[in-house]
Amino acid sequence: MDARLVFEDGTVFFGRVFSGSGERFGEVVFNTAMSGYQEVITDPSYSGQMVLMTYPMIGSYGINSDDIESRGLFLEALLVKEYIDFPSNWRSRQSLKDYLGQHHVLGIEGLDTRAITRHLRDNGSQRAMITQSDESLESLLHRLNVSPSMVGLNLADKVSCDGSYQWPMNGRSARFRVAVIDTGVKYNILRLLSENGCECTVFPSSISADEVLAQDFDGVFLSNGPGDPEPVTSVIQLIRNVLGKLPVFGICLGHQLLWLALGGKTYKLKFGHHGANHPVKHLETGRVEITSQNHGFCVDIDSLSPDDIEITHINLNDHTVEGFRHRRFPAFSVQYHPESAPGPHDSQYLFEKFIDLMESHRTRQGSVQQEVTV
Repeated sequence: MDARLVFEDGTVFFGRVFSGSGERFGEVVFNTAMSGYQEVITDPSYSGQMVLMTYPMIGSYGINSDDIESRGLFLEALLVKEYIDFPSNWRSRQSLKDYLGQHHVLGIEGLDTRAITRHLRDNGSQRAMITQSDESLESLLHRLNVSPSMVGLNLADKVSCDGSYQWPMNGRSARFRVAVIDTGVKYNILRLLSENGCECTVFPSSISADEVLAQDFDGVFLSNGPGDPEPVTSVIQLIRNVLGKLPVFGICLGHQLLWLALGGKTYKLKFGHHGANHPVKHLETGRVEITSQNHGFCVDIDSLSPDDIEITHINLNDHTVEGFRHRRFPAFSVQYHPESAPGPHDSQYLFEKFIDLMESHRTRQGSVQQEVTV
């Protein structure tokens, strides 16, 4: 079935539906990863968005049961140049088409993905709609322009879990207990924390600091997630109340929320960072990491004092902040995805850094307790 992709500036692209039906509204973003479409579409950070894959052939290795990154699909649509409907991979359990259909996600192929990517690069991310109707462009634009913008929406609450749960340790020994604040957490983050000896309790974004502090955790992890960080006020308040009391590690949205909790500001990027090939410089070592990224907002480097925070990582494409640590509190964060799902493994050392931070904090707390006892 023929479909139109209509942008709010009136630009129209044409394609064909290969999965799902009906209209969709959302923000179109392009992802430059050459593989890993299963991890991309199961990333809750894409809530409210239509994801355009720049790699031309999508679907060739199907869908397997191991690389799912969340409990469902939260994106509005998947946009591709050519859909491959005959997957060939020993792990494949179903086709991408069937998987999208199962989760009621629209799939569009036959699009000029190079032209759309250039349009987004030059004009910025925009609201768009997909329709199979013959409605006039004027009428479509009217409906599109009254649809919600990504700015100001609290999408983190939408993708967060409904209640707390334990991530399985699978026979591993637990050295630390970690409270994971779920604003769209990816499963591979929980897998890597578990592999590093962390017993993870995952909490919804509405959890209070008092509830976390009452449960004898060794650290707090702030997860990735979708959209604008500023409306996620409950998590910002939680962070303010746990800072200095427990070590904190944030990724992606968690990085932005930590920055806001410290009094900083954030802003929306022109077309965001979405892909598995973004170069980031670790300022302490001078080492360049190739990273996986998925975010449309960024922290404002000038909104916090260098007396309070130290910038640890910088994006080499546009020099935006990719990581920082607090100079007094045991807290640090990165904007990119060190869990590498999909993407390179260059940055997985950050999980070890979190372990070291919790170990140091535990040692200091033990010393203080010993002094009090004496």
